[in-house]
Amino acid sequence: MIEVDGSAGGGQLLRTALSLALCTGTGFTMQKIRAKRSKPGLMRQHLTAVNAAATIGNAYVEGAELGATTLRFEPGVVVPGEYRFATGSAGSATLVLQTVLPPLWRCDAPSRLRLEGGTHNPLAPSADFIADTYLPSLAKFGIDAGVVLERPGFFPAGGGILHATVSPAPALRHAEFIERGALQSIDAIAMLSGLASGIGERELQAVAKRLQLSQNALHLRQVRPSLGPGNALLIRVRHEQHAETFTGHGERGLSAEKVAERLADEAKAYVRGSACVGEHLSDQLLLPMALAGSGAFVVAAISDHLQSNARLIEKFLPVEIDWAEIAGGWRVTVAS
Repeated sequence: MIEVDGSAGGGQLLRTALSLALCTGTGFTMQKIRAKRSKPGLMRQHLTAVNAAATIGNAYVEGAELGATTLRFEPGVVVPGEYRFATGSAGSATLVLQTVLPPLWRCDAPSRLRLEGGTHNPLAPSADFIADTYLPSLAKFGIDAGVVLERPGFFPAGGGILHATVSPAPALRHAEFIERGALQSIDAIAMLSGLASGIGERELQAVAKRLQLSQNALHLRQVRPSLGPGNALLIRVRHEQHAETFTGHGERGLSAEKVAERLADEAKAYVRGSACVGEHLSDQLLLPMALAGSGAFVVAAISDHLQSNARLIEKFLPVEIDWAEIAGGWRVTVAS
């Protein structure tokens, strides 16, 4: 039984612990869950991830309640199959998906998932990030998984529906994300639900001006029927060997131009740099690399999420995760 201090990070520590408990058969207790957040303890998306992990892994759980700051999780046998998980709110469905994928790809049969909740939330990977960046990155390890977005779900209404499939991948390949190759394309997508199209058009024009994009690279999507107001702005940057997806969200009191300029600057900084992997993907690559036993990538900066996730993974698996500064960023290495 592993003891985990949840105050060292946010919900990501809990999700990683759940995934690794099911992958290794090692239970854990976590204290001070999300202790440094404005609302400590388990929120709906975290509770859904706990219940989803317990369901697929026949686990014994103590403390699975809203607001709980202590959790005990004892895994059983992971069973592939068809599952449906709903956050019951705009809580992130994609974070629940990332929790259950690793134990399911280690099974000997495929699984199908229906996830309901938020698909385009602040502070969580968007469904587009999952489809265009995360899953293609997993494919380099030999992981065959796919997602189909049936209906987007925005904060605060939620109501999104995401379908996912995952095939068996019991033995992962070594993978490296060092060189990204030549720039191939940049395009922008403005998604709107229950809001005037003019908002998205202003966002796209601001992005085009900031990144020098042609009109052919701009795409406007109206979500119908609308379950409530929502706006997500996406910028996809494709290089020969890697693709990154940047996501911004409309906010009350923040102009469309400001939303677009802030996101465009984030994408521009990535393009002007030389690092292969973006900040948000970097900590998410650690788990598959650790399960593979090795791997490496180059990122522009070492985030707090990456550091806390690395130290937690080392508690469950016989790997060492290190990083060293190099020209243009940091090289992160996973070795057994």
